[in-house]
Amino acid sequence: MPEGETIRAFLALDPPPEVLCKITDIQGVLRRNIQGALSWVRPEGIHLTLKFFGDIAAKDVSAVSEVVAGQAAGARPLNLEAKGLGVFPDTRRPRVLWLGIGGEVERLIALQQAVDRGLEASGFPREERPFRAHLTLARIRSPQGLSGLDGVLTAKGSESAGKFTAAGLTLFKSELTPKGAIYTELGYFPFQG
Repeated sequence: MPEGETIRAFLALDPPPEVLCKITDIQGVLRRNIQGALSWVRPEGIHLTLKFFGDIAAKDVSAVSEVVAGQAAGARPLNLEAKGLGVFPDTRRPRVLWLGIGGEVERLIALQQAVDRGLEASGFPREERPFRAHLTLARIRSPQGLSGLDGVLTAKGSESAGKFTAAGLTLFKSELTPKGAIYTELGYFPFQG
């Protein structure tokens, strides 16, 4: 990467293909039952984000990688489940429709906090908002004309896309284009604890 270049980056866990397939099925049901201005996330864009960096200097990728590799080396694989529909910030003002994460969530939160502390010690700003483990299914562009959401949350609120084992963290570059974001893997850091 050229000197001085910045990249948009984030750190995430990737659900396996079989879970993404079930998520696609869930999105299909939701699309048929929710009307309004929603932007649905493509399956390849569904990640469990632990840290969104925004724009960082390309030269800082190695520093990020070093911190993440150190944290991943001490972590054991996580047994998780993609389960439970919800919205951010709340049902009166929905902006994001998500699928929650169950299973070893306490360990996941501890890992996220350890990574965030390590990155902060290396000069990266700490995340101010509390970490809420989720997979974004859709972004709600406007609550005007939105219908069917409350019914779906009631009827399908405990929907599950399956259990999976997260075996490592992936650092991604995110390139925004008119047709959506393009994600490029910058590094994979397996759990070795």
